[in-house]
Amino acid sequence: MFMLPFMRSSRIRVFLIAALVTLSGCAPLAKVSETKPRLGAQHGTIPELRRAEQAIADGEKLERSDPSKAIGLYLSGANAALTELRRNRNDRLALRDYDFALSRVFAVIRDAHLDPWTHPLHVPALGGEYVLTDRPHANPLWKPQDYDLIPADELDVSGKYVLPRITRQGAGAALIAVRRDQFAAGTRQRFLAARIYFGVTAVAHFSGHRCEIEFLDPLAAETVNISGHTLPSAADFTAPVALGLSRERPDRLGLRRLLLPGKYADTARLTRLQPYDSKKIPVLFVHGLQDTPASWAPMVNALRGDPILRRNYQFWVFSYPSGYPVPYSAMLLRRELDALNKVFPDHRPIVLVGHSMGGIISRLMISDSGGDKIWRTYFNKSPEQTAVSPKNRELLTETLIFKPRPEVARVIFISTPHRGSIIASNWVGRIGSSIIRMPIQFVTLGKEALLASVQDDPTVMRMKRMPNSIDTLSPNNRFVKIMNTLPIEKGIPYHSIIGDRGRGDTPNSSDGVVAYWSSHLNDAKSERIVPSKHGAHQNPQGIAEVSRILKEHAER
Repeated sequence: MFMLPFMRSSRIRVFLIAALVTLSGCAPLAKVSETKPRLGAQHGTIPELRRAEQAIADGEKLERSDPSKAIGLYLSGANAALTELRRNRNDRLALRDYDFALSRVFAVIRDAHLDPWTHPLHVPALGGEYVLTDRPHANPLWKPQDYDLIPADELDVSGKYVLPRITRQGAGAALIAVRRDQFAAGTRQRFLAARIYFGVTAVAHFSGHRCEIEFLDPLAAETVNISGHTLPSAADFTAPVALGLSRERPDRLGLRRLLLPGKYADTARLTRLQPYDSKKIPVLFVHGLQDTPASWAPMVNALRGDPILRRNYQFWVFSYPSGYPVPYSAMLLRRELDALNKVFPDHRPIVLVGHSMGGIISRLMISDSGGDKIWRTYFNKSPEQTAVSPKNRELLTETLIFKPRPEVARVIFISTPHRGSIIASNWVGRIGSSIIRMPIQFVTLGKEALLASVQDDPTVMRMKRMPNSIDTLSPNNRFVKIMNTLPIEKGIPYHSIIGDRGRGDTPNSSDGVVAYWSSHLNDAKSERIVPSKHGAHQNPQGIAEVSRILKEHAER
């Protein structure tokens, strides 16, 4: 497959590719298995709970043979439990029975392929029948009939990216909404993933034998009003992330997008991880080399567990083929920010969080190229005087000439090689760089740029071809050197989180990939050393530091 073009290379290259492919196809980072939930011990001292639990037990026996009757029994159980909650809002058993019965309603709807949302569903029940339907939603784009609604209590979650499992105890059925049809490339809504995995809370409101389901966003609604009482709303913040990771396996694209960036050009995009809310501050995560947005799952999982952060922030990711040279990837992010400003002009100022190479891309969002300063470093002429085609001049201008982005309010750098990484210039980096295959447009651009560029500076790496991402991470790369002379926008606070592998040897430390001398910035608002290797963005202390910074930012 994608290894075939490289088979003519030396044995060491073939060995390296095989090793990388093996690593990229290892065990999934999240695993989800189905389980059969049980109500647990029944308590028959209260008449309403006796009725609720008997109805649930009868419904469980009829789920397959008579799903309509099973739904009617579950609704009867939920209604009986709600009657007790109306009398005593603190009755935990009544809340348990209500949530369990309502979750089973959605399990039967899914398994029996029923649709109460397009047309009301009539189901038999004691004393008549229930009419099941949904309440109109404030968001016209939300249509429950477009989604598989999976009860979260039917899923066991494991894997290092999704532990601990973050939940909120409360009223309602915690669901995972999975869009049934994947968005086609041309029809996908802006900033949404091809397939959606969102958390949803469903609450049942009864008026006689009419049951209306209210769907809530658990990241926006901390409480719900049922029967005149305000209660916490139930939520499972981890299950949607785990199910998406286990089914889609986005992590498998990391190596492929490094080696063949042109083939995956259409994967460069901003994606929102939750419904847009103009009142919440966007936090935009930018991944690093040979990585994908999946690497942010542990952090997103942990941050969503904090009600202060849920109330103040919405989480986004920037995904891009990491084989592209850093300046080009930064240009792609600027384009996406332009689109964000156009689609959501009312968004609040953004906090950028960049890991490794993603930190350099983030830094370029708050840096000023000084007009054509970078251009002249490469070509020693103005753009107009440089002998390149108009099309390539336009692309190079967009890539090498830039201003700080006004929508960015704060940046957090994690394991960022501001001054490059030695690994990028040693034998490992050279082999890795040599097996990246740039798209044809870069080959053409590279030929023109090489002919027009200055090659007589002994302090920088000579250009023999169009540089790729690994080249632009080398300490003696021309772009790395010039980037560290560019001013960072005044008034934009930035922070550093740096790993030392637990050795406590800073400033002589390294995270195994990036040395402290490369990650350290003198004027950082704060700097936190954590006992981590290069994955400091997944380290508990690193995540806690991001949480601290975000809370401080929200207060200000």
